[in-house]
Amino acid sequence: MFIILNKESLFQLSSNPTFAKQQFLISNFRRLFPTDSFPSTYFFLSSKLQFFKFPSQPTRATMEIEPSEVSGSSSSMKLLFVEMGVGYDQHGQNITSAAMRACRDAISSNSIPAFRRGSIPGVSFGEMKLQIKLGVPHSLQTSLDIEKVKSVFPYGKILNVEVVDGGLICSSGVYVEEMGDKNDDCYIVNAAVYVGY
Repeated sequence: MFIILNKESLFQLSSNPTFAKQQFLISNFRRLFPTDSFPSTYFFLSSKLQFFKFPSQPTRATMEIEPSEVSGSSSSMKLLFVEMGVGYDQHGQNITSAAMRACRDAISSNSIPAFRRGSIPGVSFGEMKLQIKLGVPHSLQTSLDIEKVKSVFPYGKILNVEVVDGGLICSSGVYVEEMGDKNDDCYIVNAAVYVGY
């Protein structure tokens, strides 16, 4: 476990039941380095009162981490994060429904305030880009309605939708004719949604 300290802040970067011990070490650290004379950034191991000094002026490499670049069909984007989901169509054998549910699953538990709040310098909300990758059983790929899948995403420019062999066809265990079943197949699709600018 380690703690990072600097003049403005103190971050405890792990959960440790011996919090009182950590507080003791922190108070000792503050006695050694008062806030008004804090020279730079230090971290120490909680098991020992050992201090390690970082440079006062971090280099560009430590200050800026360039997002990964993902190549698209028409252009590239700087990748911020990846959302992943799984979708099922248990009755009706509709692969597009399964793909849409996979995409909803990928994005439904995430909020992306950074674009609207201007948290990324020089990047506006309108510059948000998406790339979608779907794992779909090979025999069903020609039945997939890409435009319907795209309609799941409320905003962001979709650069491309890539469909690869994946997903699964398995038995749902029951054939329900009144739900549109042609057989007892269940379709499963995997989705990865790449978000960037």
